[in-house]
Amino acid sequence: MTASHPPRSESAPHLDSTAQLIGGIVSRLAGQLRLVPPPVRRPAPPALVLVAHGSRDPRALTTVRALMARVRDLRPGLPVHLGHIELNEPLLPGTLAALGDARAVLVPLLLSRGYHVGQDIPGMAAAAAARTRTAAPLGPHPLLAEALHARLVEAGWPQAMDGTARRSSAVVLAAAGSRDPDSATDTRRAARLLADRLGVPVIPAYASAATPTVPEAVRALTESGRHRVAVASYFTAPGRFASQCAQAAPWIAAAPLGAHETMARLILHRYGQSLAERSTQAA
Repeated sequence: MTASHPPRSESAPHLDSTAQLIGGIVSRLAGQLRLVPPPVRRPAPPALVLVAHGSRDPRALTTVRALMARVRDLRPGLPVHLGHIELNEPLLPGTLAALGDARAVLVPLLLSRGYHVGQDIPGMAAAAAARTRTAAPLGPHPLLAEALHARLVEAGWPQAMDGTARRSSAVVLAAAGSRDPDSATDTRRAARLLADRLGVPVIPAYASAATPTVPEAVRALTESGRHRVAVASYFTAPGRFASQCAQAAPWIAAAPLGAHETMARLILHRYGQSLAERSTQAA
């Protein structure tokens, strides 16, 4: 009788070869992964510091905070801070001190050049440890003309005008006023941008330090046959000057620019413009 032998296992060599194959694949993948460079962490963007003038009118601080919230909504993840030149907390030196030596772009909530833009803000920035750049003031710019137009429409300015209405209408662009000639130049440019947009004359006038005053500009336009004269408020926030100018309006008076969405877009534009200029200079 022939002795029986247990059946030979065919699976052992197969399992060994499979294990070797998997091990080779794992080894090759591990080698390839070692060749992949680690992800590069992008540096945090420079902080955006809104530089407001400051006011004793509590509505001004409320407005600036609302504008800051709009900027944050448009650019999530961007650090946005607030500092005032005077009258309100936080003051700009304190805001900059809290940043340490971080990078920051200071965006003045001012509508023209002048002493604050040329002297006050650079002086405070130079005294801080933070690595700062100061952006251009908000005005003049076509986005400001857009926001001024929107505020006029809210106050009752017609969406459309025929020729007769245009010939009898005009706008006084009421600004704070300054003895700095650059400020007057910028305000006149802002008036021209708004005039181009509206198709009617726009005369710059001032609450202080410059002429003509708002009542003088209104009277001159009325005497020239412009009987529907509106006052556009060239102020970033409510306050004493803005209220005085509005009271001189014989027809409609627009609200200050305030926290209009276009203002938030313009702030981010000035921030990006400053960074782009820095990149160009570095190249």
